Amino acid sequence: MAKVSAVEKGKKVRRLVDRYAAKRAALKAITTDKKLPMDERFRAQLKLNELPRSSSKTRIRNRCEISGRPRAYYRKLRMSRIALRELGSQGKIPGIVKSSW
Repeated sequence: MAKVSAVEKGKKVRRLVDRYAAKRAALKAITTDKKLPMDERFRAQLKLNELPRSSSKTRIRNRCEISGRPRAYYRKLRMSRIALRELGSQGKIPGIVKSSW
């Protein structure tokens, strides 16, 4: 089980990303538009730098919904390989059976 503080920190980062997503996208569009004057793009870049670092989407760390484990994470299932194996062995996920030969 992951530390509760790590899971809560991840939730806080996701809330920040949601809060600043529109503002960040608008500023990003201004900075990448080559048709605009250089000083306007530079001012937009400065405003972008003033936003919290954790509001960037790349700061999000995917974690297992069940255990909070950050590694071996399946995006489609939103869980780690260990949690998937446990639930598959218990028969709680349809179509998944633990193989043995």
